[in-house]
Amino acid sequence: MRSEPFGTTRAGERVTRYTLVRDDLRVQVIDYGAIVTAIEVPDREGWRANVVLALDTVEGYETVSPHFGAIAGRYANRIAKGRFTLDGTPFELPINEPPNSMHGGPEGFAKRLWQMTEADDTKVVLRRRSPDGEEGFPGNLDVEVVYSLPEPGTLRIDYRAETDRPTVLNLTNHSYFNLAGEGTGDVMDHVVQIDADAYAPTDATQIPTGIIAPVAGTPLDFREPAPLGARIRQGDEQIVIAGGYDHTFALRDSAGTLRPAASCFCPASERRLDIATTQPALQLYSGNNLDGSLVGPSGRTYRSGDGVCFETQGFPDAPNHPNFPSTVLRPGEVFTSISTYRFSIG
Repeated sequence: MRSEPFGTTRAGERVTRYTLVRDDLRVQVIDYGAIVTAIEVPDREGWRANVVLALDTVEGYETVSPHFGAIAGRYANRIAKGRFTLDGTPFELPINEPPNSMHGGPEGFAKRLWQMTEADDTKVVLRRRSPDGEEGFPGNLDVEVVYSLPEPGTLRIDYRAETDRPTVLNLTNHSYFNLAGEGTGDVMDHVVQIDADAYAPTDATQIPTGIIAPVAGTPLDFREPAPLGARIRQGDEQIVIAGGYDHTFALRDSAGTLRPAASCFCPASERRLDIATTQPALQLYSGNNLDGSLVGPSGRTYRSGDGVCFETQGFPDAPNHPNFPSTVLRPGEVFTSISTYRFSIG
């Protein structure tokens, strides 16, 4: 396993980059934000490319990154107006996407230095303690994220967490994929399939209404493979609100079992990505807010639609919707989840 300096945070913390390799798959992770900075895989001709959007510096990840490759937490996605009640006690969180709290707040897990506790050629273990009251969340939370390459072509992410006080928890990896290679343009031709018959419609602030609605007859129907851009400009209210796709899909079959969640295929490179997870939901995000102000390692700017996220997670705003699968974690319980990303050709 290779490790190397990746710069220093504004607080003077030294950041390290770890490189994992198994056969043709090469993954790089930094201990700041537990961020995946590169996933390199070959195309049909054997040419290797980084297929996730990234930045070159720690400063970029600290100041301007839209969660590229990071672990989002303590609560990934949105909580309405930054408020929830747990066991009769109200809690208030920072509002960083008005009028809501997003991805755990402005100084969430993506903006923290994690501790590497174990590493070899195909695995790195990162841990941190989120103290009681951090970003308004109750309880000391001990979190572990394991990135590993268990077999050729597969990146696996294991999550584990424990708390000393009842809290809410939603963890995900926020990688933006472009299977043609980062900086090559938009991903509207990528063919997407999602193993979900239903999704969570949102209000005008992108908070779930509480309804779980069928995808049939909507632009969110990816039960059969379809190009990401095929329906993205339809005047459907949900697409208009988000400016594209930024929606939670209720995955088929029981949460807790590792089962297929989504797939993505790039016709130009013939790279294919298959995602499986134990989580109940998947957030599809089509990079709507990329505006050309960020420059990737390729030296090219990232614009709207230049990457697509498949965020395996719990439901957004679940603490305020009793009908959603619970995201409450209590003392004595252990939260675990697994997500896998398998890369192949064709």
